[in-house]
Amino acid sequence: MAKAPVHIAVVAIAILWTLPTLGLLISSFRPADDLVNSGWWTVFLNPFEFTQFTLENYSTVLFDQGMGQAFLNSLVISVPATVIPIAIATFAAYALAWMEFPGRQAIFIVTVALLVVPLQMTLIPILRAYTALGISGTFLAVWLAHSAYGLPLGVYLLRNYIGSLPRDLIEAAAVDGASHLKTFTRVIVPLSMPAIASFAVFQFLWVWNDLLVALVYLGGNQDVAPVTLVLRNIVGDRGQDWYLLTAGAFISMLVPMAVFFALQRFFVRGLLAGSVKG
Repeated sequence: MAKAPVHIAVVAIAILWTLPTLGLLISSFRPADDLVNSGWWTVFLNPFEFTQFTLENYSTVLFDQGMGQAFLNSLVISVPATVIPIAIATFAAYALAWMEFPGRQAIFIVTVALLVVPLQMTLIPILRAYTALGISGTFLAVWLAHSAYGLPLGVYLLRNYIGSLPRDLIEAAAVDGASHLKTFTRVIVPLSMPAIASFAVFQFLWVWNDLLVALVYLGGNQDVAPVTLVLRNIVGDRGQDWYLLTAGAFISMLVPMAVFFALQRFFVRGLLAGSVKG
């Protein structure tokens, strides 16, 4: 009974947090006229009257508005833009934590300092460089941009976590004749999965939900446009198709939710990466 108020508060917060998503889901299955004339909660007055639901919004969004192609484009953008910085940041974190070379601390300080640099400052110079190289408006441009923007956070998180691993493990691997590469692949990576998974969640969600970087470097090209660009255009020039946003928004939420729930058991452990020892 002593913990009852806490449990009640947690349940209440969870319900309040879930209500917008529930409303979005129900609205996405309602006809446009019903959305205009009544709230989504009115479906509970006649919950078994299935004629009040329709798949027309999803059909229009996926096939007429190009959300299906945009969904695939977002996957093509997000997966490499997550894997590339994870690979580079993990190698860099190991080197900064356990390899002795001149300027190691200075490199780490400069990398951490890049976290406070607004990415908006880099948009025009990088776009001009992409235009000169002829890769503007391509997936490669977005991959490189997102990888570069995500690397400072990745190096910071992973270096702190890898640096907190017991030194005895690294020394034992060295005594057994393991090279740095074998130590990295056989010891560091398996033990660092919580931090790697945590950074993967952050990076993937940021890339998937990004609009600014995609708009600048892809230039609104519909052939490579992600879901965020399609969602921006889906309401029409005068906002007349706003009801389609419910279906489009829920489609765009599916993959981030799946990624988060798949990696959530690592997420909390990775959030505290390197903050404690022992």
